[in-house]
Amino acid sequence: MISLESEVLQRHLPLFSGKSILLAGGINDDFPQILQKHCQSVQVWSWYFDYAKTQSAVNFEVEFQPQSDLIIYYWTKNKQEVNFQLMQLLAKSKIGQEVLIIGENRCGVRSAEKLLEPYGEIGKIDSARRCGLYHFSLQKQPHFDLQSYWKCYQNDALGDLRIFSLPGVFSANELDNGTSLLLSTLTSPIQGKVLDVGCGAGVIGSMIKKYYPKTDVTMTDIHAMAIQSARQTLAENQLEGQVIASDVFSHIEGKFDLIISNPPFHDGIDTAYRAVKELIQQAKWHLTAGGELRIVANAFLPYPDLLAQHFGKFEVLAQTTKFKVYSVRN
Repeated sequence: MISLESEVLQRHLPLFSGKSILLAGGINDDFPQILQKHCQSVQVWSWYFDYAKTQSAVNFEVEFQPQSDLIIYYWTKNKQEVNFQLMQLLAKSKIGQEVLIIGENRCGVRSAEKLLEPYGEIGKIDSARRCGLYHFSLQKQPHFDLQSYWKCYQNDALGDLRIFSLPGVFSANELDNGTSLLLSTLTSPIQGKVLDVGCGAGVIGSMIKKYYPKTDVTMTDIHAMAIQSARQTLAENQLEGQVIASDVFSHIEGKFDLIISNPPFHDGIDTAYRAVKELIQQAKWHLTAGGELRIVANAFLPYPDLLAQHFGKFEVLAQTTKFKVYSVRN
């Protein structure tokens, strides 16, 4: 199966013949395998581990040095992420570098013209499947400095904990209300092994490690920028913890006394529950006897039914008009 964006690209296969190709951005299908039959070589740069783990050769790093005749960039709705990736790619590319930008209209791909016009020539070459395809030729390299993208914030709920984050990471610039409510429930002593699933910039896991230093904290996320951010948050606060790439429990070993999460339920511009369903369905296999799963979620989401189905009963530890914090025991 290939995406709508790749269907549009497939109409232009002669453009790729005999070239070295780099695919980057929000690619999430099997188009690289199709291209391999037509191209000299194919590389993929993806920040999404749920996709990267399914492919044979994907660069899953925040920084990347492009070396290809043609870059194909899949536009996403995350404007900060798009800006960070494209500016990095173009700053490290040679003058004359060719780039194809493909994206759905509803994701804002039209803004590619305004973003890239200062650095070269850009024009639309196709429109189909509710997508736009643009061709860009680099004439002026932008300046890119990774350090300038780092943000840091604190607030009363975090005490003296400082949160460090890169663009596009959840709750990158300020503490979100859901996480704040979840943190307010951490009033009883926490001990043993703790797993923070979908850690983002590392707020929850770092808070637990700071106030309960004897805990063994592991944080996971599927997003490369989140993993880098969580590691930076730990380091800057002189805290020890493990941060790994994992699609929910895909790369998790062992059992935990507490699994805690502000789980994502947005996938691009659509609402998706896959990750949360897997978290609830599989948590019991990763909890010690008597271990706890604690999550915060928008009050309207159908998590009570899932929790009751897989754990029998649940407790609401805190709630507002928008959020609820649920707790279940194994």
